[in-house]
Amino acid sequence: MATMTIAGARPVGELVDVFVIYDDGTPAHLQVDARVTPTLSRAGTIVTKEQYGERARELRDRTAAHVARLMDEDEARRRTDLAALLGAGVREETARRMAGYHDGQR
Repeated sequence: MATMTIAGARPVGELVDVFVIYDDGTPAHLQVDARVTPTLSRAGTIVTKEQYGERARELRDRTAAHVARLMDEDEARRRTDLAALLGAGVREETARRMAGYHDGQR
């Protein structure tokens, strides 16, 4: 296992990986001295690397879905703005620039 070193500091012992899922659902990866029982900063459960990885993937997937939804909503708003500007008689080139809509290209 690769470890980070700080100039002038001596290692205190072997570091081991500990994986945690806190009660609020936040996953965490800690490295602690193998000789001590880890103390968590807040309520949580020590889990396997696989459980940690699954939770982290869940959060990444949920975040990606949320961002995609926001981008779709933004595109729909820009399309609506473009239609309104065109309906008000604004030239198409100017309306596209004002609405920030470019035929779905992000």
